Amino acid sequence: MDVTEWLLDSDPAIRWQVMRDLLDAPPGDTAGERARIATGGWGASLLALQAEDGYWGGQEYGIDGDRRSVMWTLHLLRRLGIDPDAPETRSAIARVRDGVVWREWGDLPFFHGEVEECVNGGVLALAAYFGELGAGSDRIIERLLAEQLPDGGWNCEPVEESQRSSFDSTLCVIEGLAAYERSVPGAPPEIAASRRLGEEYLLERGLFRRRSTGEIVLPRYANLKFPPYWTYDVLRALDYFRSAHDRPDPRVADAVELMVAQRGGDGRWLAGTPWNGQVFFAVDASEGEPSRWNTLRALRVLRWFDGRSV
Repeated sequence: MDVTEWLLDSDPAIRWQVMRDLLDAPPGDTAGERARIATGGWGASLLALQAEDGYWGGQEYGIDGDRRSVMWTLHLLRRLGIDPDAPETRSAIARVRDGVVWREWGDLPFFHGEVEECVNGGVLALAAYFGELGAGSDRIIERLLAEQLPDGGWNCEPVEESQRSSFDSTLCVIEGLAAYERSVPGAPPEIAASRRLGEEYLLERGLFRRRSTGEIVLPRYANLKFPPYWTYDVLRALDYFRSAHDRPDPRVADAVELMVAQRGGDGRWLAGTPWNGQVFFAVDASEGEPSRWNTLRALRVLRWFDGRSV
């Protein structure tokens, strides 16, 4: 079984992305496979775990790293690529919209976000993906633009504690801003300008290096994992730039090579150390085993970067 066949021998969430991003399958075929996410496999299983009050696991975010919550379940559904217009998806999102609030932040509705930049960037991405933009996303964008730091990025730590941006927070925010721009033609130009400054913060550092010394900022940036949750790694960053830009910036080259160095002799990438926290069920291989998610994402990054085939 070659790598492509191995990737296709999986859940609909992986198959449809392989068809779209690696095989250039006809849109009708891709859409048909994508439609299966909401009715079978991981996507349907996650939808079935939602309570009538809109919550997963009784939590909007998750205490002590528990990933069985509204925030991380919706992010996983988004990364699976579930059709946001499928009836099953619309029912789940309606329950979130009508029932889930940020209880530590004055019962703000879920899609209005809270106060941390990394959380709000993620909520903005969810609102854009699931068609829930409005007053809540306007609130989030106003905050994010005001909270951008002088170096171009963002940091969830209060400004009185740090004036230096975080790779983690910055990627969460630019993912949200880019998702908003894709959903809102003619979005205010200051949103794109802010996003580009955030991208520049990462690009100036080659997506993983300290600008002062050229050393890797944190070893975990080379740990390729799925789902990434809020955490940064070079594959998540590269996949973002692939989705946001038709042509790669030359400054991502070292990050691509860092990713390629982890490719096995059989053409596959292994699963990295998973981020901590309890989950409903695993959607990727165990640490050290061949990872379909890492392999899929890395291969589509390579197609974008230099046209390398599967």
